[in-house]
Amino acid sequence: MKANQKTGKMGRTLRGKVVSSAMKDTVVVAVERFVKHPKYEKFFKVTKHFKADDRGNTKKEGETVTIAECPPISKDKHFKVLQNAEVEGQNYEAGSPQINR
Repeated sequence: MKANQKTGKMGRTLRGKVVSSAMKDTVVVAVERFVKHPKYEKFFKVTKHFKADDRGNTKKEGETVTIAECPPISKDKHFKVLQNAEVEGQNYEAGSPQINR
């Protein structure tokens, strides 16, 4: 599954690293992507932070997680944490095989 692939009714599915878990039932996930500069054609990293719903605060800082778009939960939360991206000892990074559900 690509990093920004659309999946049916769920919307975008993104993979990133948890950078904050200090809020109740919420984690902040940093999603990185490479962008090519239109004029100079150099690739550089762009990082965007998304707030995601994590019931029970199960995720800790530094974990790699998969988040999916959902109807707005609050003013800033529009994503839910699906699962850890590291499943069964395999590390799922961008361009890796699809996670089986």
